Amino acid sequence: MIIVLFIVFFFLILRFVVTLFNFISNPKLHKVARQHHELVSVLIPARNEESNILTLLQSIETQDYQDYEVIVLDDDSSDQTYAICEAFMAGRSRFQVIKGEPLKDDWLGKNYACYQLARQARGRYFLFLDADEKVYKGLLNSAVHRMQVQRLALLSLFTNQVMRTIGERMVVPLMHYVLLNLLPVRLIYIAKNYAVAAASGQFMLFDATIYRQQQWHQQSRNRVVEDVEIMKLVKAEGYSGEGLLANGLIACRMYTGYRDAINGFSKNFLAAFNYSIPGFIFYMLLLIGGPLLVFATLNVPLIVMMCGLIILTRIMISLSSGQNAWYNVVLHPLQMLSLAVIGYYAIQNHFTRNTMWKGRRV
Repeated sequence: MIIVLFIVFFFLILRFVVTLFNFISNPKLHKVARQHHELVSVLIPARNEESNILTLLQSIETQDYQDYEVIVLDDDSSDQTYAICEAFMAGRSRFQVIKGEPLKDDWLGKNYACYQLARQARGRYFLFLDADEKVYKGLLNSAVHRMQVQRLALLSLFTNQVMRTIGERMVVPLMHYVLLNLLPVRLIYIAKNYAVAAASGQFMLFDATIYRQQQWHQQSRNRVVEDVEIMKLVKAEGYSGEGLLANGLIACRMYTGYRDAINGFSKNFLAAFNYSIPGFIFYMLLLIGGPLLVFATLNVPLIVMMCGLIILTRIMISLSSGQNAWYNVVLHPLQMLSLAVIGYYAIQNHFTRNTMWKGRRV
């Protein structure tokens, strides 16, 4: 029993140290005053995004970077995505919308859409965004500056998350929780080993010259979690990649409710554990089973110590990611339960290979 408790607290303290390192090192994209003028191709794959796409396009038009083009690819939408884009872009020379080609065998939909977009782009940099986002002033200029200063082939941002329902708050914060609780984010850039990689497909900024040579989306054409895979490829080829927190410069409402969020997270959650089911189960036993075991001891000092570490961890992660610390502390038990539900569906989908997303099997 003592050995098990030692393992539980060692794991808890280790995660606290990782979180503390991320909090102190502050791995965020910061605004810069210097103005850049390189052409940025903003590339947006869109499939059934009629309720989101206009917000993103309007936010791009009102941001403070002037050297850009925007290309939206309508990926066989069954709603009014194309018509909304076409109406907005009338008379706006920097914007265009194109129809995607039929999906090819051995490709996943988003990866093929991004590949097609890159073939149409003219920019010095390629910026891939999801259609359900909103950008703010300073984003493009600051990101281009970071690319040049760090000599990056890829910069990926973990965007601020917009949550409007309790169901979303029970699930969406888990993305930043797992990231900042397990990975020292600065190591994505510092460590040369490609195994130390993380990225978010919500914001992927590429050096276009290197992208055209390597065709990153083609190399990862059948990968569900193409963002992490591409970061690994970038580092494996000897280029520099970096992942940073968005620092309020771009936001996204990923999902609109609890079930939607559970389905969305479960389709790629195992990627964080390199698809190792034993590794994931061990993580869950320590993360959820460990605290339950500590409570079962009825040892007040141990319980207080554990709760203090968990609360401090949640506060640091919330402040780093621009989330409400109060919600994340109060909802922590329900978020852990949601993580178990996500894990169950992720394992089930992994074995049955029946994951569906936006009407397509992935």
